[in-house]
Amino acid sequence: MMGDTTNIVRRLFGMRKEYSVSFYITDFLFRKLFRQNAAVKYPIHFTSTIHNAKKLKVGKETFPGDSPNVYINAQNGVTIGDYSNLGPAVGIISANHDFVDNSQAADAPPIEIGRYCWMGMGAIILPGVRLGDFTIVGAGAVVTKSFPDGFCVIAGNPAKVIKELNKAECEAFADSKE
Repeated sequence: MMGDTTNIVRRLFGMRKEYSVSFYITDFLFRKLFRQNAAVKYPIHFTSTIHNAKKLKVGKETFPGDSPNVYINAQNGVTIGDYSNLGPAVGIISANHDFVDNSQAADAPPIEIGRYCWMGMGAIILPGVRLGDFTIVGAGAVVTKSFPDGFCVIAGNPAKVIKELNKAECEAFADSKE
């Protein structure tokens, strides 16, 4: 009986089954009462931080910040495509300091992350980077340049392609989700 009630509550409030009710209660406390990440429109882990949430655009079934310690600075804009995942402690930084006057932010193109991408734990995406669909970023990678063609695994500092993915297999998977 208790499981049925929990399932009804989850459906009623749009709660994802992979998270406990306590995740949502903690989210409510931090976003609504303490006003931490208050501009974010979806549940977020209480240790994650999203600056300039109004300049963060996310696709379908993408929830950046639901992993612990995610840091997103969307000052120059960040777009994350459908079905993309961010691991714990991922950093997405769309703005840097001016090289001469570090009290000022430098302009940079926005960060664009494609559909079905995955950033491993501790990966860092720097300003102006564009990642194509099905780009997997290895844990601890520092992405300083774009990989717009996607369908690859990148890793290292600076990140480089370490494996190409089967594009037809990836596209068939994406078609099955639509």
